[in-house]
Amino acid sequence: MTLELYGGAAPPGIAELLLDAMGHYGETEMAEAKLLEARQMAPGSLAVHFSLYKFYFYKKRLVDAERIAREALIEAANQGGFDPDWGNLDADSADWTNEAAHFYLFSLKALAFIRLRQGDESGCWRILDKIEQLDCNDSVGASVIREIAAGAH
Repeated sequence: MTLELYGGAAPPGIAELLLDAMGHYGETEMAEAKLLEARQMAPGSLAVHFSLYKFYFYKKRLVDAERIAREALIEAANQGGFDPDWGNLDADSADWTNEAAHFYLFSLKALAFIRLRQGDESGCWRILDKIEQLDCNDSVGASVIREIAAGAH
């Protein structure tokens, strides 16, 4: 069984762990253990990174969510063959429509939202400005976070 998530398909075995984690979302320790097991089994799976940082975000564990989002950025950049430091990127740094690069943009959007929820509005805006440079068509929907951030003033 495979499971299509943001970041691609989770392979058999991993898909079951992710589904089990979702099914036990209310049991935080059990769900987290399943997600960490999935990460250990498939450390390069972007779908696992996505599941883990979303889990931490919704559990209001923002420090953990930020850590995993940053790990996701590094993994996506490695898979996409570009610099993981978003400050060094421009529109020509990657084909932003390929799966790894697009996932990078999506995770960068997640990082902006995490920074906003942590009270770091200036950090959020810096990331959003970079996403706007890289994703001029707003394919990852960063404009939604921009509207939320604008309303936070």
